[in-house]
Amino acid sequence: MSQNKRITPAHSKRHVIGIGLLSLFAASTLTAATICVNPGGTSGCKSTISAAVAAASPGDVIQVWQGTYKEAVVITKALSLVAAEGSHPTIDATGLPNGIFVNGFTTAPPLGISNVLVSGFKVENANFEGILVVSGSNVTIADNHVLNNDKALDIDNGTCPGQPPFETNEGDDCGEGIHLMGTNHSSVVHNESEKNSGGILITDETGTSNNNLITGNSVHDNPYDCGITLASHPPANAKLPYGVFNNTIAHNDVARNGFQVPGAGAGVGIFAPFPGTRDSGNVVIDNDLHDNGLPGVTMHNHAAAPAPAPSVNMDDNMIIGNRIWGNGKDTEDAATSGPTGINLFSKAPVNGTVVSQNSIHDESIGIAFNAPSNQISAHFNNFDITGIGVDNIGTGVVNANFNWWGCATGPGTSGCATIVQPGVTFRPWLTAPFEP
Repeated sequence: MSQNKRITPAHSKRHVIGIGLLSLFAASTLTAATICVNPGGTSGCKSTISAAVAAASPGDVIQVWQGTYKEAVVITKALSLVAAEGSHPTIDATGLPNGIFVNGFTTAPPLGISNVLVSGFKVENANFEGILVVSGSNVTIADNHVLNNDKALDIDNGTCPGQPPFETNEGDDCGEGIHLMGTNHSSVVHNESEKNSGGILITDETGTSNNNLITGNSVHDNPYDCGITLASHPPANAKLPYGVFNNTIAHNDVARNGFQVPGAGAGVGIFAPFPGTRDSGNVVIDNDLHDNGLPGVTMHNHAAAPAPAPSVNMDDNMIIGNRIWGNGKDTEDAATSGPTGINLFSKAPVNGTVVSQNSIHDESIGIAFNAPSNQISAHFNNFDITGIGVDNIGTGVVNANFNWWGCATGPGTSGCATIVQPGVTFRPWLTAPFEP
């Protein structure tokens, strides 16, 4: 992002949001100090961000002036790390693990870090994540530009040499640009994430990741993984995965991710890949998901073992009111026959999934469902495509009435999208496009 772009009215609005967030954090204590940072360490300021963090007490505010700071910043206490007004400082983490690491993961209790704000930075060139939050709550990552991270990725071998062992399943992406791990009630707001392996990642290696908000972000041109990923991973310190649940992905623009390698990444990915994993109750609402390497919304479970193996929970996710176009087809065991808007693939039963009020165009397939049993509910969607509106690949059921199939006469008639049965109910249908 050029400096000229960063001072547009849209950015000014985002800066106001960042100042508002800072005010909320600063108001939490009347005794908070403000520590300044500039590259020369002049006027009583620190010369590095790390020195300011070390000097700060919980609740303090660190204001960073314009400049390039070649360091890896590790935060282990509640504080606000913000760009000074009118400044857009850069953290260049070349040769270092992360640009910013909000670290609440320790070997002894209590675990966790709370009440951290990071706002207004350009973060680039880290070996792993640009911004990593581990075991956090009430953490806000706002108005940052995160780019060209995940430099250690060996894409040919699917490994990330040197990555910490608590990151259990991220060899093929190095943790992506922004990563929340074992984090709850936190927000990623109005950031731009580009040219990392993937854009924004939520996982559960160190604890549950729940009730987080990912909103208003521009996530684009991350070549090797999804734009936004919610994935349940093997745990770092427990027998069973903790779970990723009740997160909200809203009002983001997610484009051109996962295009470098076939099948590399979706617009939004929801993954509970093996027995014991949980990725449930998440809401994907009012996003623009377009031109990604896999379907706009991709949900996968690849292994469901019979009892007494632990169950898979990929239930009760809601995909609502998104605009989806120009994405790729799914691959391997989750393959779809052509470019697809939304694909739900599972080897375990799936319950309670709702797909509603989405507008899908420029795809060969609107919604694909491949599960051994149970059903999804798909209502009030607009299928402005000439191919398949609903493709029921497995033996589950799709309740697909009250959709617009591209013309008033219903699916399969001239000019309308079609369905692939059995197991799809579609009567009655809408005779005009759904208007929210």
